[in-house]
Amino acid sequence: MVQKRAEYKPLLFTTTMRNPERLKAFLVVLMEYNEKLLTDSVIEKVAKSLIQKGLYKPTKVSVSVKNKWNSGIKLNKKEVDKIFTDNPQQHKEASFEKGWASRFDTWFKLAKELGFVWYFPNEKIKFSDSGKILLDFANPENELFVFANAFAKYQRNNPFRAVANKNTPLILLIKTINFLNERKETNGISRKELPLLLCWQDDNAKSLSEAIIKIREKYGYTPSNEIILSACYKLLNDTIRDDESILVDYPDDFIRKMRLTGLFSLRGNGRFIDINSKEQAVTDYVEKNYDVNKDFASEKDFFNYIGSVDKNLLDKFSIAKTKVKTTKDELQKWVEYYSWNALKEELLNLANKKTTKDEFLSVIEQPLRLEFLISMALLKKLRNISVTPNFISDDEGLPTSFASGGNPDIECLENNDTILVEVTLLTGTQQHIRESFSTRRHLETFINKGIKAYSVFISPQTFIDTKRYFNFIKNDGFEIRTSEISTFVNALENFKTLNEVTSFVNALENCKILNEVTSAF
Repeated sequence: MVQKRAEYKPLLFTTTMRNPERLKAFLVVLMEYNEKLLTDSVIEKVAKSLIQKGLYKPTKVSVSVKNKWNSGIKLNKKEVDKIFTDNPQQHKEASFEKGWASRFDTWFKLAKELGFVWYFPNEKIKFSDSGKILLDFANPENELFVFANAFAKYQRNNPFRAVANKNTPLILLIKTINFLNERKETNGISRKELPLLLCWQDDNAKSLSEAIIKIREKYGYTPSNEIILSACYKLLNDTIRDDESILVDYPDDFIRKMRLTGLFSLRGNGRFIDINSKEQAVTDYVEKNYDVNKDFASEKDFFNYIGSVDKNLLDKFSIAKTKVKTTKDELQKWVEYYSWNALKEELLNLANKKTTKDEFLSVIEQPLRLEFLISMALLKKLRNISVTPNFISDDEGLPTSFASGGNPDIECLENNDTILVEVTLLTGTQQHIRESFSTRRHLETFINKGIKAYSVFISPQTFIDTKRYFNFIKNDGFEIRTSEISTFVNALENFKTLNEVTSFVNALENCKILNEVTSAF
Protein backbone atom coordinates (compact mmCIF):
# COMPACT_ATOMS: atom_id res chain seq x y z
CA MET A 1 0.00 0.00 0.00
CA VAL A 2 1.40 3.41 -1.02
CA GLN A 3 1.53 5.81 1.93
CA LYS A 4 -0.33 9.06 1.32
CA ARG A 5 1.98 12.05 0.96
CA ALA A 6 1.75 14.61 3.76
CA GLU A 7 0.04 17.83 2.72
CA TYR A 8 0.21 21.41 3.96
CA LYS A 9 -2.79 22.17 6.17
CA PRO A 10 -4.04 25.21 8.11
CA LEU A 11 -3.75 24.79 11.87
CA LEU A 12 -6.89 24.02 13.87
CA PHE A 13 -6.38 22.37 17.25
CA THR A 14 -9.93 21.13 17.80
CA THR A 15 -13.60 21.82 17.17
CA THR A 16 -14.89 19.47 19.87
CA MET A 17 -13.11 20.66 23.05
CA ARG A 18 -12.71 24.43 22.89
CA ASN A 19 -13.13 25.20 26.59
CA PRO A 20 -10.27 24.27 28.99
CA GLU A 21 -12.72 24.04 31.89
CA ARG A 22 -14.69 21.47 29.93
CA LEU A 23 -11.46 19.66 29.04
CA LYS A 24 -10.52 19.49 32.73
CA ALA A 25 -13.99 18.24 33.68
CA PHE A 26 -13.61 15.39 31.18
CA LEU A 27 -10.11 14.59 32.45
CA VAL A 28 -11.33 14.46 36.06
CA VAL A 29 -13.66 11.63 35.02
CA LEU A 30 -10.89 9.81 33.16
CA MET A 31 -8.47 10.24 36.07
CA GLU A 32 -10.54 7.67 38.00
CA TYR A 33 -9.12 5.08 35.59
CA ASN A 34 -5.49 6.18 35.62
CA GLU A 35 -3.19 3.14 35.30
CA LYS A 36 -6.17 0.97 34.23
CA LEU A 37 -6.30 -0.85 30.89
CA LEU A 38 -8.44 0.95 28.31
CA THR A 39 -11.07 -1.67 27.57
CA ASP A 40 -14.61 -1.47 26.19
CA SER A 41 -15.82 -1.75 29.78
CA VAL A 42 -13.80 1.27 30.89
CA ILE A 43 -14.93 3.26 27.85
CA GLU A 44 -18.55 2.46 28.72
CA LYS A 45 -18.03 3.52 32.35
CA VAL A 46 -16.39 6.81 31.29
CA ALA A 47 -19.16 7.52 28.77
CA LYS A 48 -21.88 6.83 31.33
CA SER A 49 -20.19 9.03 33.92
CA LEU A 50 -19.97 11.90 31.42
CA ILE A 51 -23.64 11.44 30.55
CA GLN A 52 -24.63 11.31 34.22
CA LYS A 53 -22.84 14.58 34.96
CA GLY A 54 -24.25 16.26 31.85
CA LEU A 55 -20.81 16.72 30.31
CA TYR A 56 -21.84 14.76 27.24
CA LYS A 57 -25.45 15.13 26.13
CA PRO A 58 -26.71 12.75 23.43
CA THR A 59 -29.73 13.99 21.51
CA LYS A 60 -32.21 11.15 22.06
CA VAL A 61 -33.30 11.82 25.65
CA SER A 62 -36.48 12.58 27.56
CA VAL A 63 -37.67 16.01 28.69
CA SER A 64 -37.08 15.07 32.33
CA VAL A 65 -33.45 14.24 31.55
CA LYS A 66 -32.98 17.58 29.79
CA ASN A 67 -34.46 19.36 32.80
CA LYS A 68 -32.05 17.57 35.14
CA TRP A 69 -29.11 18.46 32.95
CA ASN A 70 -30.20 22.10 32.84
CA SER A 71 -30.49 22.14 36.65
CA GLY A 72 -27.11 20.48 37.19
CA ILE A 73 -28.70 17.41 38.77
CA LYS A 74 -27.06 14.02 38.29
CA LEU A 75 -29.04 11.36 36.47
CA ASN A 76 -29.81 8.04 38.13
CA LYS A 77 -28.39 4.74 36.87
CA LYS A 78 -31.57 3.72 35.07
CA GLU A 79 -31.68 6.99 33.14
CA VAL A 80 -27.99 6.77 32.21
CA ASP A 81 -28.26 3.15 31.03
CA LYS A 82 -31.23 4.00 28.82
CA ILE A 83 -29.48 7.01 27.25
CA PHE A 84 -26.38 4.92 26.55
CA THR A 85 -28.48 2.21 24.87
CA ASP A 86 -30.72 4.61 22.94
CA ASN A 87 -27.82 6.59 21.48
CA PRO A 88 -25.43 4.24 19.64
CA GLN A 89 -22.54 6.19 18.17
CA GLN A 90 -21.78 6.04 14.45
CA HIS A 91 -18.42 7.75 14.86
CA LYS A 92 -15.16 6.15 13.63
CA GLU A 93 -11.61 7.18 14.52
CA ALA A 94 -8.37 5.54 13.41
CA SER A 95 -7.22 2.68 15.70
CA PHE A 96 -10.56 2.69 17.53
CA GLU A 97 -13.66 0.59 16.90
CA LYS A 98 -16.68 2.35 15.47
CA GLY A 99 -19.09 3.55 18.16
CA TRP A 100 -18.46 4.64 21.73
CA ALA A 101 -14.75 3.75 21.51
CA SER A 102 -14.27 6.27 18.70
CA ARG A 103 -16.38 8.83 20.56
CA PHE A 104 -14.04 8.34 23.53
CA ASP A 105 -11.06 9.14 21.29
CA THR A 106 -12.81 12.31 20.06
CA TRP A 107 -13.29 13.50 23.64
CA PHE A 108 -9.69 13.02 24.72
CA LYS A 109 -7.70 13.37 21.49
CA LEU A 110 -6.53 16.95 22.19
CA ALA A 111 -5.52 16.08 25.76
CA LYS A 112 -3.44 13.23 24.37
CA GLU A 113 -1.81 15.39 21.70
CA LEU A 114 -0.93 18.06 24.29
CA GLY A 115 0.69 15.44 26.50
CA PHE A 116 -1.81 15.33 29.37
CA VAL A 117 -2.94 11.69 29.18
CA TRP A 118 -1.88 8.68 27.14
CA TYR A 119 -4.40 6.03 26.10
CA PHE A 120 -4.69 3.33 23.45
CA PRO A 121 -6.95 0.28 23.19
CA ASN A 122 -5.88 -2.40 25.68
CA GLU A 123 -3.02 -0.27 27.01
CA LYS A 124 -2.83 1.43 30.40
CA ILE A 125 -4.28 4.93 30.71
CA LYS A 126 -1.42 7.10 31.97
CA PHE A 127 -1.64 10.71 33.09
CA SER A 128 1.60 12.63 32.57
CA ASP A 129 3.12 14.95 35.16
CA SER A 130 1.74 17.94 33.25
CA GLY A 131 -1.72 16.35 33.13
CA LYS A 132 -1.70 15.87 36.89
CA ILE A 133 -0.65 19.48 37.46
CA LEU A 134 -3.52 20.64 35.22
CA LEU A 135 -5.97 18.88 37.55
CA ASP A 136 -4.48 20.45 40.68
CA PHE A 137 -7.53 22.57 41.53
CA ALA A 138 -5.84 23.94 44.66
CA ASN A 139 -3.43 25.87 42.41
CA PRO A 140 -5.44 26.93 39.33
CA GLU A 141 -2.79 29.46 38.30
CA ASN A 142 -0.60 26.51 37.29
CA GLU A 143 -2.88 26.12 34.27
CA LEU A 144 -0.87 28.88 32.57
CA PHE A 145 2.34 26.94 33.04
CA VAL A 146 0.84 23.65 31.86
CA PHE A 147 -0.40 25.11 28.58
CA ALA A 148 2.81 27.09 28.04
CA ASN A 149 4.78 23.89 28.69
CA ALA A 150 2.69 22.07 26.06
CA PHE A 151 2.47 24.71 23.34
CA ALA A 152 6.19 25.58 23.61
CA LYS A 153 6.85 22.01 22.42
CA TYR A 154 3.88 21.52 20.13
CA GLN A 155 5.01 20.89 16.54
CA ARG A 156 2.82 20.99 13.46
CA ASN A 157 4.55 17.91 12.01
CA ASN A 158 4.00 15.72 15.05
CA PRO A 159 3.03 12.04 14.56
CA PHE A 160 -0.58 12.71 15.58
CA ARG A 161 -1.11 15.05 12.62
CA ALA A 162 1.36 13.98 9.92
CA VAL A 163 1.11 17.25 7.97
CA ALA A 164 3.82 18.77 5.79
CA ASN A 165 3.97 22.03 7.79
CA LYS A 166 7.15 22.07 9.87
CA ASN A 167 7.14 24.59 12.72
CA THR A 168 6.26 25.16 16.36
CA PRO A 169 3.32 27.63 16.18
CA LEU A 170 3.95 29.31 19.54
CA ILE A 171 7.62 29.91 18.73
CA LEU A 172 6.75 31.08 15.21
CA LEU A 173 4.25 33.53 16.72
CA ILE A 174 6.75 34.93 19.25
CA LYS A 175 9.50 35.38 16.65
CA THR A 176 7.15 36.92 14.08
CA ILE A 177 5.82 39.42 16.61
CA ASN A 178 9.39 40.30 17.61
CA PHE A 179 10.38 40.87 13.96
CA LEU A 180 7.34 43.06 13.35
CA ASN A 181 7.88 45.08 16.52
CA GLU A 182 11.57 45.56 15.76
CA ARG A 183 10.54 47.08 12.44
CA LYS A 184 8.33 49.51 14.39
CA GLU A 185 5.33 47.56 13.09
CA THR A 186 3.74 47.96 16.50
CA ASN A 187 0.89 46.00 18.12
CA GLY A 188 2.14 42.59 17.02
CA ILE A 189 0.18 40.59 14.44
CA SER A 190 -3.45 41.25 13.53
CA ARG A 191 -6.32 38.76 13.43
CA LYS A 192 -6.50 39.44 9.68
CA GLU A 193 -2.88 38.32 9.27
CA LEU A 194 -3.00 35.24 11.53
CA PRO A 195 -4.26 32.92 8.75
CA LEU A 196 -0.85 33.32 7.10
CA LEU A 197 0.87 32.02 10.24
CA LEU A 198 -1.61 29.15 10.52
CA CYS A 199 -0.85 28.07 6.95
CA TRP A 200 2.90 28.80 7.05
CA GLN A 201 5.00 25.94 5.73
CA ASP A 202 8.17 26.21 7.82
CA ASP A 203 9.69 27.93 10.86
CA ASN A 204 11.12 30.95 9.01
CA ALA A 205 9.59 33.77 11.04
CA LYS A 206 11.58 36.42 9.22
CA SER A 207 10.07 35.43 5.85
CA LEU A 208 6.60 35.35 7.42
CA SER A 209 7.02 38.83 8.92
CA GLU A 210 8.27 40.15 5.57
CA ALA A 211 5.22 38.69 3.83
CA ILE A 212 2.98 40.43 6.38
CA ILE A 213 4.82 43.75 5.95
CA LYS A 214 4.39 43.56 2.16
CA ILE A 215 0.64 43.13 2.60
CA ARG A 216 0.54 46.04 5.06
CA GLU A 217 2.49 48.28 2.68
CA LYS A 218 0.08 47.54 -0.15
CA TYR A 219 -3.26 47.14 1.62
CA GLY A 220 -2.78 48.53 5.13
CA TYR A 221 -4.13 46.61 8.12
CA THR A 222 -7.43 45.71 6.45
CA PRO A 223 -6.64 43.62 3.36
CA SER A 224 -9.66 42.03 1.70
CA ASN A 225 -10.61 38.44 2.40
CA GLU A 226 -9.62 37.56 -1.15
CA ILE A 227 -6.05 38.84 -0.62
CA ILE A 228 -5.56 36.76 2.55
CA LEU A 229 -7.20 33.65 1.09
CA SER A 230 -5.08 33.90 -2.04
CA ALA A 231 -1.90 34.03 0.05
CA CYS A 232 -3.07 31.15 2.26
CA TYR A 233 -4.01 28.78 -0.54
CA LYS A 234 -0.71 29.52 -2.27
CA LEU A 235 1.02 28.31 0.92
CA LEU A 236 -1.22 25.23 1.00
CA ASN A 237 -0.55 24.44 -2.68
CA ASP A 238 -4.30 24.34 -3.11
CA THR A 239 -6.95 25.93 -5.31
CA ILE A 240 -8.37 29.09 -3.77
CA ARG A 241 -11.94 28.88 -2.52
CA ASP A 242 -14.17 31.02 -0.32
CA ASP A 243 -13.53 29.51 3.13
CA GLU A 244 -14.61 31.73 6.01
CA SER A 245 -13.30 29.23 8.57
CA ILE A 246 -9.66 29.98 7.68
CA LEU A 247 -10.34 33.70 8.10
CA VAL A 248 -12.42 33.59 11.29
CA ASP A 249 -12.77 30.23 13.08
CA TYR A 250 -9.15 29.12 12.81
CA PRO A 251 -7.64 32.42 14.06
CA ASP A 252 -10.19 32.59 16.91
CA ASP A 253 -9.32 29.05 18.01
CA PHE A 254 -5.60 29.81 17.81
CA ILE A 255 -5.90 33.02 19.85
CA ARG A 256 -7.89 31.21 22.55
CA LYS A 257 -5.24 28.49 22.76
CA MET A 258 -2.34 30.95 22.88
CA ARG A 259 -4.10 33.01 25.55
CA LEU A 260 -4.18 29.88 27.74
CA THR A 261 -0.40 30.22 28.11
CA GLY A 262 -0.63 33.74 29.59
CA LEU A 263 2.09 34.86 27.18
CA PHE A 264 0.01 37.05 24.88
CA SER A 265 -2.11 40.18 25.16
CA LEU A 266 -4.70 41.76 22.88
CA ARG A 267 -4.08 45.26 21.55
CA GLY A 268 -5.86 47.74 19.31
CA ASN A 269 -9.46 47.02 20.38
CA GLY A 270 -8.82 43.29 20.19
CA ARG A 271 -7.57 43.35 16.60
CA PHE A 272 -3.92 42.49 17.38
CA ILE A 273 -2.17 39.81 19.42
CA ASP A 274 1.10 40.84 21.04
CA ILE A 275 3.52 39.54 23.68
CA ASN A 276 2.41 40.06 27.29
CA SER A 277 5.22 42.15 28.77
CA LYS A 278 4.51 40.75 32.24
CA GLU A 279 5.75 37.38 30.98
CA GLN A 280 8.64 38.58 28.79
CA ALA A 281 11.03 36.32 30.70
CA VAL A 282 8.95 33.28 29.73
CA THR A 283 8.74 34.15 26.04
CA ASP A 284 12.51 34.78 25.97
CA TYR A 285 13.09 31.40 27.62
CA VAL A 286 10.88 29.34 25.31
CA GLU A 287 12.26 31.07 22.20
CA LYS A 288 15.79 30.23 23.32
CA ASN A 289 15.13 26.65 24.43
CA TYR A 290 12.44 25.36 22.07
CA ASP A 291 13.29 26.96 18.74
CA VAL A 292 14.03 23.55 17.26
CA ASN A 293 11.99 21.09 15.23
CA LYS A 294 12.52 17.50 16.31
CA ASP A 295 11.72 14.20 14.63
CA PHE A 296 9.70 11.59 16.51
CA ALA A 297 9.43 7.90 15.67
CA SER A 298 5.97 7.44 17.15
CA GLU A 299 3.00 9.13 18.82
CA LYS A 300 4.19 7.76 22.16
CA ASP A 301 7.62 9.38 21.73
CA PHE A 302 6.03 12.76 21.00
CA PHE A 303 3.64 12.33 23.95
CA ASN A 304 6.52 11.67 26.33
CA TYR A 305 8.30 14.79 25.04
CA ILE A 306 5.38 17.20 25.21
CA GLY A 307 4.04 15.77 28.48
CA SER A 308 7.30 16.15 30.41
CA VAL A 309 7.49 19.10 32.80
CA ASP A 310 10.10 21.82 32.31
CA LYS A 311 10.50 23.12 35.87
CA ASN A 312 12.79 25.91 34.68
CA LEU A 313 9.91 27.21 32.58
CA LEU A 314 7.62 27.26 35.61
CA ASP A 315 10.17 29.30 37.57
CA LYS A 316 10.22 31.97 34.85
CA PHE A 317 6.52 32.81 35.24
CA SER A 318 5.67 35.95 37.18
CA ILE A 319 3.04 33.96 39.08
CA ALA A 320 5.83 31.79 40.48
CA LYS A 321 7.55 34.89 41.87
CA THR A 322 5.26 37.81 42.53
CA LYS A 323 1.72 36.48 41.93
CA VAL A 324 1.05 39.29 39.44
CA LYS A 325 -2.58 40.39 39.63
CA THR A 326 -4.50 43.14 37.93
CA THR A 327 -3.81 46.63 39.19
CA LYS A 328 -6.42 49.20 40.16
CA ASP A 329 -5.61 51.31 37.08
CA GLU A 330 -5.80 48.30 34.73
CA LEU A 331 -9.24 47.35 36.05
CA GLN A 332 -10.51 50.94 36.00
CA LYS A 333 -9.55 51.20 32.32
CA TRP A 334 -12.00 48.40 31.49
CA VAL A 335 -14.68 49.82 33.79
CA GLU A 336 -14.55 52.97 31.70
CA TYR A 337 -14.40 51.03 28.43
CA TYR A 338 -17.63 49.10 28.99
CA SER A 339 -21.00 50.77 29.51
CA TRP A 340 -23.32 49.49 32.22
CA ASN A 341 -25.72 48.12 29.60
CA ALA A 342 -22.87 46.17 28.00
CA LEU A 343 -21.80 44.72 31.34
CA LYS A 344 -25.37 43.80 32.20
CA GLU A 345 -25.90 42.10 28.84
CA GLU A 346 -22.70 40.07 29.16
CA LEU A 347 -23.54 38.96 32.71
CA LEU A 348 -27.01 37.86 31.64
CA ASN A 349 -25.45 36.05 28.68
CA LEU A 350 -23.35 34.02 31.10
CA ALA A 351 -26.34 33.35 33.34
CA ASN A 352 -28.31 32.07 30.34
CA LYS A 353 -25.42 30.13 28.75
CA LYS A 354 -25.21 32.45 25.75
CA THR A 355 -22.02 33.28 23.89
CA THR A 356 -20.44 36.71 23.56
CA LYS A 357 -19.60 38.62 20.39
CA ASP A 358 -17.17 40.92 22.18
CA GLU A 359 -13.61 40.67 20.79
CA PHE A 360 -11.98 40.93 24.22
CA LEU A 361 -14.38 38.86 26.30
CA SER A 362 -14.50 36.05 23.74
CA VAL A 363 -10.89 35.07 24.50
CA ILE A 364 -11.53 34.93 28.27
CA GLU A 365 -12.97 31.59 29.38
CA GLN A 366 -16.47 31.94 30.79
CA PRO A 367 -15.80 31.21 34.51
CA LEU A 368 -12.93 33.70 34.52
CA ARG A 369 -15.00 36.14 32.47
CA LEU A 370 -17.64 36.09 35.23
CA GLU A 371 -15.07 37.24 37.82
CA PHE A 372 -13.96 40.03 35.49
CA LEU A 373 -17.50 41.22 34.74
CA ILE A 374 -18.64 41.14 38.37
CA SER A 375 -15.56 43.14 39.41
CA MET A 376 -16.35 45.79 36.80
CA ALA A 377 -20.08 45.81 37.62
CA LEU A 378 -19.35 46.50 41.30
CA LEU A 379 -17.13 49.46 40.46
CA LYS A 380 -19.53 50.71 37.83
CA LYS A 381 -22.56 50.89 40.08
CA LEU A 382 -21.35 51.31 43.66
CA ARG A 383 -19.54 54.26 45.20
CA ASN A 384 -17.23 54.24 48.20
CA ILE A 385 -16.17 50.66 47.57
CA SER A 386 -12.74 49.18 46.99
CA VAL A 387 -12.70 46.16 44.63
CA THR A 388 -9.68 43.88 44.39
CA PRO A 389 -10.06 40.86 42.11
CA ASN A 390 -7.53 38.09 42.70
CA PHE A 391 -7.36 36.83 39.14
CA ILE A 392 -4.04 37.09 37.30
CA SER A 393 -4.01 39.46 34.34
CA ASP A 394 -1.89 40.38 31.33
CA ASP A 395 -0.33 43.80 30.75
CA GLU A 396 -3.66 45.12 29.47
CA GLY A 397 -5.51 44.06 32.62
CA LEU A 398 -7.42 41.22 30.92
CA PRO A 399 -7.66 38.05 33.06
CA THR A 400 -5.45 35.11 32.16
CA SER A 401 -5.86 32.84 35.20
CA PHE A 402 -7.86 32.30 38.37
CA ALA A 403 -6.75 33.22 41.86
CA SER A 404 -4.80 30.58 43.75
CA GLY A 405 -6.92 28.15 45.73
CA GLY A 406 -6.28 29.93 49.02
CA ASN A 407 -7.86 33.22 47.97
CA PRO A 408 -11.43 34.40 47.40
CA ASP A 409 -12.32 35.49 43.86
CA ILE A 410 -12.84 39.17 44.71
CA GLU A 411 -12.13 41.15 47.89
CA CYS A 412 -14.20 44.27 48.57
CA LEU A 413 -13.92 46.88 51.28
CA GLU A 414 -16.98 48.99 52.09
CA ASN A 415 -17.11 51.19 55.19
CA ASN A 416 -15.87 48.89 57.97
CA ASP A 417 -16.84 45.65 56.23
CA THR A 418 -14.74 43.27 54.20
CA ILE A 419 -16.87 41.42 51.68
CA LEU A 420 -15.54 38.33 49.90
CA VAL A 421 -17.27 37.84 46.58
CA GLU A 422 -17.22 34.28 45.25
CA VAL A 423 -18.59 33.58 41.77
CA THR A 424 -19.18 30.39 39.79
CA LEU A 425 -21.03 29.12 36.74
CA LEU A 426 -21.45 25.69 38.32
CA THR A 427 -24.95 24.58 39.20
CA GLY A 428 -26.45 21.50 40.82
CA THR A 429 -24.49 19.03 42.93
CA GLN A 430 -21.14 20.03 41.42
CA GLN A 431 -21.68 23.55 42.70
CA HIS A 432 -22.05 22.32 46.26
CA ILE A 433 -19.15 19.85 46.03
CA ARG A 434 -16.69 22.21 44.33
CA GLU A 435 -17.58 25.58 45.87
CA SER A 436 -19.30 25.39 49.27
CA PHE A 437 -16.37 24.31 51.41
CA SER A 438 -13.77 26.54 49.74
CA THR A 439 -16.11 29.53 50.20
CA ARG A 440 -16.31 28.80 53.93
CA ARG A 441 -12.54 28.23 54.12
CA HIS A 442 -11.75 31.59 52.53
CA LEU A 443 -14.10 33.40 54.92
CA GLU A 444 -12.75 31.52 57.92
CA THR A 445 -9.19 32.62 57.04
CA PHE A 446 -10.22 36.29 57.20
CA ILE A 447 -12.25 35.94 60.41
CA ASN A 448 -9.39 34.10 62.14
CA LYS A 449 -7.22 37.15 61.41
CA GLY A 450 -9.69 39.30 63.35
CA ILE A 451 -11.18 40.85 60.21
CA LYS A 452 -14.88 41.64 60.22
CA ALA A 453 -16.09 39.94 57.04
CA TYR A 454 -18.91 38.18 55.27
CA SER A 455 -19.18 36.54 51.86
CA VAL A 456 -21.56 36.68 48.92
CA PHE A 457 -21.88 33.70 46.61
CA ILE A 458 -23.08 34.46 43.05
CA SER A 459 -24.09 31.82 40.49
CA PRO A 460 -26.64 31.25 37.71
CA GLN A 461 -28.77 29.35 40.23
CA THR A 462 -28.05 28.52 43.86
CA PHE A 463 -28.33 24.77 44.42
CA ILE A 464 -30.48 23.91 47.41
CA ASP A 465 -27.69 21.92 49.15
CA THR A 466 -25.35 24.90 48.76
CA LYS A 467 -27.89 27.22 50.38
CA ARG A 468 -28.66 24.77 53.18
CA TYR A 469 -24.96 24.41 53.98
CA PHE A 470 -24.44 28.17 54.13
CA ASN A 471 -27.49 28.56 56.38
CA PHE A 472 -26.18 25.76 58.62
CA ILE A 473 -22.70 27.29 59.16
CA LYS A 474 -24.22 30.68 59.95
CA ASN A 475 -24.60 29.36 63.50
CA ASP A 476 -20.78 29.08 63.61
CA GLY A 477 -20.37 32.76 62.73
CA PHE A 478 -19.94 32.40 58.96
CA GLU A 479 -22.31 34.66 57.05
CA ILE A 480 -22.48 33.75 53.36
CA ARG A 481 -25.18 35.48 51.35
CA THR A 482 -26.28 34.01 48.03
CA SER A 483 -27.66 35.37 44.78
CA GLU A 484 -28.43 34.41 41.24
CA ILE A 485 -26.51 36.44 38.65
CA SER A 486 -29.65 38.01 37.17
CA THR A 487 -30.99 39.04 40.59
CA PHE A 488 -27.63 40.50 41.59
CA VAL A 489 -27.41 42.57 38.41
CA ASN A 490 -30.89 44.00 38.91
CA ALA A 491 -30.17 44.78 42.56
CA LEU A 492 -27.05 46.74 41.61
CA GLU A 493 -29.35 49.09 39.68
CA ASN A 494 -31.53 49.76 42.71
CA PHE A 495 -29.26 49.99 45.77
CA LYS A 496 -26.31 52.18 46.69
CA THR A 497 -24.12 49.85 48.75
CA LEU A 498 -22.99 46.24 48.43
CA ASN A 499 -24.38 45.54 51.88
CA GLU A 500 -27.83 46.65 50.74
CA VAL A 501 -27.53 44.70 47.49
CA THR A 502 -26.48 41.45 49.15
CA SER A 503 -28.98 41.76 52.01
CA PHE A 504 -31.79 42.13 49.48
CA VAL A 505 -30.76 39.30 47.16
CA ASN A 506 -30.08 36.96 50.07
CA ALA A 507 -33.56 37.62 51.50
CA LEU A 508 -35.06 36.76 48.11
CA GLU A 509 -33.06 33.52 48.03
CA ASN A 510 -34.28 32.55 51.51
CA CYS A 511 -37.88 33.18 50.50
CA LYS A 512 -37.38 31.08 47.38
CA ILE A 513 -35.97 28.16 49.38
CA LEU A 514 -38.79 28.45 51.90
CA ASN A 515 -41.40 28.36 49.12
CA GLU A 516 -39.75 25.29 47.57
CA VAL A 517 -39.75 23.46 50.88
CA THR A 518 -43.35 24.47 51.63
CA SER A 519 -44.59 23.38 48.21
CA ALA A 520 -43.05 19.95 48.73
CA PHE A 521 -45.55 19.17 51.52
